[in-house]
Amino acid sequence: MYFNNQTVLFLDGKFTKATNANTDLYSQTLHYGYGAFEGIRAYKTESGTVVFKAKEHYERLLKSCELVKIPVPYSVEELMAFTYELLEKNKLQDAYVRPLVYCGQNMSLSAPSSVSVMIAAWEWGAYLGDNLLRLNVSSYCRPHPKSLHIEAKVCGHYVNSILATREAKDNGFDEALLLDCEGNLAEGPGANLFFEKDGILFTPQLGHILPGITRATVLELAEELNLKVQQGQFSLDDLLQADAAFYCGTAAEVVGIQSVNDYHFPLPWEKSLGKKLQEAYSKAVRQPLNVLKAEF
Repeated sequence: MYFNNQTVLFLDGKFTKATNANTDLYSQTLHYGYGAFEGIRAYKTESGTVVFKAKEHYERLLKSCELVKIPVPYSVEELMAFTYELLEKNKLQDAYVRPLVYCGQNMSLSAPSSVSVMIAAWEWGAYLGDNLLRLNVSSYCRPHPKSLHIEAKVCGHYVNSILATREAKDNGFDEALLLDCEGNLAEGPGANLFFEKDGILFTPQLGHILPGITRATVLELAEELNLKVQQGQFSLDDLLQADAAFYCGTAAEVVGIQSVNDYHFPLPWEKSLGKKLQEAYSKAVRQPLNVLKAEF
């Protein structure tokens, strides 16, 4: 349950109960998927609740809106302050935060007539669970980068993710793995991919994937741990000869992969670089970072 009678939302400059909020049924976002969103996590630390990489997430949200030409009336700093206030009003410490920029009434394929900003928060465990994942290579590919802005976290893009996930689950798997339009490894429906071979980590390069903030964090942690990482174009065969693999994303955090189709990764997860990074990530997000509530 994402909300109850006491849940508070931020909506267009005000805090209001979720049960009192409403939207226009003729919204461009509702009809055409013309909007942008973020997925952010807040963690309880010794210094209080910290929204992990809030600045980076809100910078990406504004960049997504800029790319698809949706004006946003707030700054990164304002959105960060609203988020901390929202968490306080809902008495949340460990929480998932969902900002959404959506467009108002307009049935044409033109500039939005109005723009709204909503921020919600709720308690949410790891999106993909804690068990190792069984992946199914999807029959759907990621969209071509010349057809839309791959780097933007836009609402309508996630129809592709829903189709891939539903297909995987219908086939008896936990989650999907998508290739790009050229047949190279891309990402999961809502997470980035890393795999390990002979003590080296590999991850698909930017261009056909969402530039995940958790992905960037994993790359930072790998550098701190002196792990070698290669970014590039990799084939499905490369993955099916790997020792281990994992997904990472804000909602999923870092989660190990057991298998892809019929291929089972031979290296035990507990001995993998992914496990080491999972532990490092869990520790990093629960430590006071650069942005603390006191700054607001």
